[in-house]
Amino acid sequence: MSSTKSVEGERAGAEIVYGAEECHRHSIELLEELGFPKGVLPLQDLEECGRVRETGFVWMKQKAPCEHFFVGTNTKVSYAIEVTAYVEKLKMKKMTGVKSKQMFLWVPITEMSIEDPESKKIYFKTPMGIGKSFPITAFMTDEEKQQKQLEQ
Repeated sequence: MSSTKSVEGERAGAEIVYGAEECHRHSIELLEELGFPKGVLPLQDLEECGRVRETGFVWMKQKAPCEHFFVGTNTKVSYAIEVTAYVEKLKMKKMTGVKSKQMFLWVPITEMSIEDPESKKIYFKTPMGIGKSFPITAFMTDEEKQQKQLEQ
């Protein structure tokens, strides 16, 4: 019962959108606003997305869990039905619903950040505080990669 109340409390005053098209647009806008590449959270069949601007709490619900293989990092990532985080510019922290396969184990990812935009790397951290960084380009959509080439 208390966990239900805390979830309701976290979501009080939220901006909520429903439906695949609106949720996709909302999630892309959020990633862009935070400074992340559009492909870093490749969620599918989104049904609900919400954001509480006062606290930075966000959530994204999809119809079913999904997995994605990031070729650029040679990493398989699993996304639960609901992914949550507290967000600020260049950082998502206290993340839930995201796991990365390392060797034979699924390891939760609790934070992702871009410590130094000039380094062009995203740092992913586990609950144990251990982390790994990858090039931002590994998470860019084809559209973003083409745009980057045009700018150079």
